[in-house]
Amino acid sequence: MYYILFYKTTEDYLEKRGAYRPEHLELINSYHAKGDLVMAGALAEPADSAVFIFKGDNTQAAEAFANNDPYVKNGLIVEWKVRPWNVVAGGE
Repeated sequence: MYYILFYKTTEDYLEKRGAYRPEHLELINSYHAKGDLVMAGALAEPADSAVFIFKGDNTQAAEAFANNDPYVKNGLIVEWKVRPWNVVAGGE
């Protein structure tokens, strides 16, 4: 099963993320290396959101990621949620 972690960022996210970006990317890479995180990225135009695709039996990895993300811990994310995703094409 796939799960999407949605982030909504602060308006000054781009200006403030630099201090936390290396740790954020390290967290992304660690979850990707374990196979929990399939892909991730920020949305553009406007840069106000990000999306992370997780694969697993439940929401645990996605929720743990958000709870440990320096962007969340330092207030750059104003809201996050995890939703199951019923994939009908791709995702092999």
